[in-house]
Amino acid sequence: MKKHPALVAGLLLFVLAAGAQTPADRQKVESLLKQMTLDEKIGQMTQVTLGVVGTSQDGMLNPSALTKAINDYKVGSILNVTNHALTAEQWRTVQTQIQDEAKKTRLKIPVIYGLDGIHGQTYTLESTLFPQNIGIAATRDPQLAAEAARVTAKELRASGVRWNFAPVLDCGRQPLWSRFPETYGEDVFIGKTMGVTAIKAYEADGLKNPTAVASCMKHYLAYSDSRTGKDRTPIYLPDIEMREYYLPQFRAAVKAGASTIMVNSSEINGTPVHANKYLLTDVLRRELGFQGVIVTDWEDIIRLHTRHFVAATPRAAVAMAINAGIDMSMVPTDFSFFILLKEAVQKGEVPLSRIDDAVRRILLLKAKVGLFDNPYPEPAASANFGRPEYQELALRAARESMTLLKNEGDALPLRTGVRLLVAGPTARSISALNGCWSYTWQGKEEQWYPAGSKTIYDALADRFGADHVTTTAVAGFPSPANYDTTALKAAAGGADVIVLCLGENAYAESPGTIGDLALPDEQKALARAAASTGKPVIFVLSEGRPRLITDIAPLAKGILMAYWGGRKAAEAIRDVLSGDYNPGGRLPFSYPRSSGEMVLYDRKPTEEIREIFNSDMTMDGYKPLFPFGWGLSYTKFEYSDLHLGSTVLTGSGKMTVSITVKNTGGREGLHSVELYTHQHYASITPNMRRLRAFTKIALKAGESRTVSFTLDR
Repeated sequence: MKKHPALVAGLLLFVLAAGAQTPADRQKVESLLKQMTLDEKIGQMTQVTLGVVGTSQDGMLNPSALTKAINDYKVGSILNVTNHALTAEQWRTVQTQIQDEAKKTRLKIPVIYGLDGIHGQTYTLESTLFPQNIGIAATRDPQLAAEAARVTAKELRASGVRWNFAPVLDCGRQPLWSRFPETYGEDVFIGKTMGVTAIKAYEADGLKNPTAVASCMKHYLAYSDSRTGKDRTPIYLPDIEMREYYLPQFRAAVKAGASTIMVNSSEINGTPVHANKYLLTDVLRRELGFQGVIVTDWEDIIRLHTRHFVAATPRAAVAMAINAGIDMSMVPTDFSFFILLKEAVQKGEVPLSRIDDAVRRILLLKAKVGLFDNPYPEPAASANFGRPEYQELALRAARESMTLLKNEGDALPLRTGVRLLVAGPTARSISALNGCWSYTWQGKEEQWYPAGSKTIYDALADRFGADHVTTTAVAGFPSPANYDTTALKAAAGGADVIVLCLGENAYAESPGTIGDLALPDEQKALARAAASTGKPVIFVLSEGRPRLITDIAPLAKGILMAYWGGRKAAEAIRDVLSGDYNPGGRLPFSYPRSSGEMVLYDRKPTEEIREIFNSDMTMDGYKPLFPFGWGLSYTKFEYSDLHLGSTVLTGSGKMTVSITVKNTGGREGLHSVELYTHQHYASITPNMRRLRAFTKIALKAGESRTVSFTLDR
């Protein structure tokens, strides 16, 4: 591998930036390390779930269980996943009790608590939920991503939590995957841009400040590239593809100063990533220069023995993972890791130097987030929870994510006074507007959502009047009444337009596994029933991944992709359908036409070619239902005056590219300008196109603006 001076300098700058701890912090950590027993060190590497120390469903801690975990097993970190959200005050009480117990230990080392705040603070009641990452990517607005991350950080910190297991940097190139909505879509550049923006925003104010949290880039590496599309299943990945599509996001995140990283639960080329020393140590530590904490995902060390079958015993699994480079084990339901790692060290299977290395990183993380200064919830942080402006930001984010896929005959926006029939399983579902990690892990338990949460039906009735909006839908996504085609056709007689709300209910991780990307038949039957009435039909798709609708798309006059838009999704859908807001979202993925046409926008030349024999060759290999970057507006934009600052780009030179954009329609609109490149010839087969830059501008009717980008090689 060639050494590049710029790369070396960049890594050096990162090391300096990552060492945000003060000299006093580092001195404190080294002093502690010298005093710590083996048990105390291994305890710091142990992370258990809240249920181990209490009743996870109500946040009540069991004093004896807490003492057992923190005093007996020296546990250094706690998380929770399966319980429901608590109030911010309850969380502060939980954190205080945990830190009180830590104060009773010999060295008084505080506990660091971690949560998955994927699109807002998942586990605090009344928190602000934004669109899932797939929707944030549709906005093409990094500043918006930053603002949402800052709010998430503030509401986590207000709950007494200083470590967020986000953002997801997996590249969403397999739409079957159940964590697809947590990704920024299929493009490397968007994923890298949005991910780095979120990381900087989480940590921007300085981790000792009560408005910041430590970020956790995940899931290293290529977790989203499952061959079958099923969660936690094998990945087969050539090194060149890994470095082109899956490593750049993490390389950029490391340079941006991400404090921690979580590991892919699957295997790559037959080696579980949790046991892959090449990826964890050679690539992540030495090549990328990552200095922070490497934490496992749920149960992933013991699964080297129980699921992957690469370790003959549980202790061998622990030794394998720690020697590969893991610092902290998300065990998380018992103390087996503690016992097994202690045995492995005593038997010489894991060197003490590897333990010291891991513990040093964990203690430095605790120092960075200010736990040694004050481990308790900060009063200044509490004041940052639930501020009114957060809901305004959530509405703005949801609006900007809305992507208009079809608008035949200007069916949208809906005219004033129109009579609407609102139908379909997502019409009166709150969970289907928010998706995973929404007050619970799966997001389906609507009793935990804020009392003021609106459904699509509620929002449309507010806007058009209850006397102009009827519905056949009922609460509860799976309710049979939501799929009653006879009731739909009967109710359509009094309507001018049918708004058919389709899509997916909330799911997270493996429970979201599906065997068919097609929209379920009962939802397609609703579409056919609606079309049979002769009334114009508008589809609203609330979904985390692109469910196939090719056979019913022609039945709709308009199609709005709403993704899982968060707390204000219903209001954003209402505003777009009514014309109160002009949509400007762009697809962050290629919407497939069929299950056999999973070609992505950055395809290779031979994916473009279709032939029976040479004379029958066509260049139509990429034909999704809607292409990557697609998105309509209620106004029109025209491009002109493309200008290159230079026609030659060599060495370290840069090229300026400018274009004039004009709003030629009749109303103001937001518009994302995207710059793609295509290399005609290369030593490695070039992509047909790659996104290299984008920016978002607002133009009034008739207004023009010149947009410029700068490219390097």
